[in-house]
Amino acid sequence: MEFNHLDYIIFVAYGCLIIGIGLWVSRKGNKTTEDYFLAGKSLPWWAIGASLIAANISAEQFIGMSGSGFAIGLAIASYEWMAALTLLIVGKYFLPVFIKQGLYTIPEFVEKRYSTNLKTILAVFWIALYVFVNLTSVLYLGATALDTILGGGDGSIFMYSIIGLALFAAAYSLWGGLAAVAWTDVVQVVLLIFGGLVTTYIALGHVSPDGSILGGLVHIYEVVPHKFSMILEKGEIVTPNGKDAWLDLPGLAVLLGGMWVANLYYWGFNQYIIQRTLAAKSLEEAQKGIAFAAFLKLIIPLIVVVPGIIAYVLNAGPDGVVTVDSVDPTFLGDANNIINDNAAPWLIGNFVPPGLKGLVLAALAAAIVSSLASMLNSTATIFTMDIYQPYVEPNASQSRLVNVGRITASVALLIAILLAPQLKNLGQAFQFIQEYTGVVSPGILAVFLLGLFWRKTTNNAAIWGVVLSIPIALYFKVAPKGWSEALFFIDMPFLDQMFWTLILTSVIMVTISYLENKGADYEKSINISKKLFATKPSFNISAFIVLVILTFLYAMFW
Repeated sequence: MEFNHLDYIIFVAYGCLIIGIGLWVSRKGNKTTEDYFLAGKSLPWWAIGASLIAANISAEQFIGMSGSGFAIGLAIASYEWMAALTLLIVGKYFLPVFIKQGLYTIPEFVEKRYSTNLKTILAVFWIALYVFVNLTSVLYLGATALDTILGGGDGSIFMYSIIGLALFAAAYSLWGGLAAVAWTDVVQVVLLIFGGLVTTYIALGHVSPDGSILGGLVHIYEVVPHKFSMILEKGEIVTPNGKDAWLDLPGLAVLLGGMWVANLYYWGFNQYIIQRTLAAKSLEEAQKGIAFAAFLKLIIPLIVVVPGIIAYVLNAGPDGVVTVDSVDPTFLGDANNIINDNAAPWLIGNFVPPGLKGLVLAALAAAIVSSLASMLNSTATIFTMDIYQPYVEPNASQSRLVNVGRITASVALLIAILLAPQLKNLGQAFQFIQEYTGVVSPGILAVFLLGLFWRKTTNNAAIWGVVLSIPIALYFKVAPKGWSEALFFIDMPFLDQMFWTLILTSVIMVTISYLENKGADYEKSINISKKLFATKPSFNISAFIVLVILTFLYAMFW
């Protein structure tokens, strides 16, 4: 895992470039809240698309999804390929409403559609989620990767990595706001895609019998054909630690069930994702940016999933199966379990040659830092605009609100730094994060979908929906087996749990709305028309091409 002087020069040059761009973009001294939180509503489509991907792709994907590729295979790419389709739906049906409302934050929509009380409840929830789950897990996974690559995985630089990544993200995002985050993301996304492709290219050449890239792809397909199945059957794939992969990706439910809950919630109603589209010059620019991001999503599995499959093949025994005896010792945890998430750091550390290792490490850092910066900015936006201004200082000046945002982001980052070392080995970190976010996302998705498209949804129904969705989700997850058997919920995959939680929450909300309002439209419902959802030919053509490519990919790897 040797690093030479050129590697360090490349890595340091990358850091200086990003901080320099961020500070240059934010050189304007006096900022309004629109400047700081929405980049002055000046972002063009290509910056929006690049920033969406940079905010999304982090250690969770580079490390966690590669780990799931190692454990499960290409099927985990459904999160990426289905996201491409979800982005198009968000661009056509959600963005027109949000931009017409002139929103700063997603909780602000909740206030306009329902009530201030519900907005505050969800604002507090999102801040807690960003600080205690998202920021903390990204720091933990990123530091783990850097420690494996640079320190040999002995923990010697783990804490230094956490602090370094945090300070790197803070160096430009705290001062510059969304403009600094978005414009540096343009550079970050180029770097992370190129660096990721370099890792895949080198790894394929190494695993290939003849040293060619195509030969490498053919070889890993021949050795582990089951790892290229997109729609899993029960018992088809068992992970190296003995778990049925169907419990993570339950067959057709991936296309028809709970995957939609995860994707619609994440891409449609997640502040740190949707915020850059709210900063667009216009709705048309935002929709073109969404379409650009959808195209980029199609190639992401080549960067974050295929390397995991290659690592599996390189560590498999003669029968093509990874075991405790066949795997490299660096994959083994304290309990002699196989740590799937070591796949990407192991490939980078062992096969990327000195000279290129600095570039690949810069790409990994770009993925981590861009996500951290986005989460910090969104945490600051929600706290400042949805909690501080309405409840603490309604008449605060623009400069005061911007400074509150900076202080909020600093405190959030400090908490994440303190909590990140407390996280233990997560197994498949990507799946872990998806599963436990899925406890709360179905109820929130129900509130938004019914709020957008069903005018009879009342505020009380939304509050009860959010509150009751959590015990419903927990029932599916932790109910005693006897109860589960009685209701046919034995070993229900978590994606199915999310789907049924959404359905039951929606039924509760519809019932309460009818009982409360006698079937009449709610007074704060939104008037929408077909004209609002009309899109330009550029978006329609892009959407058609993405759909054709997705159909081809699923037909090939079904």
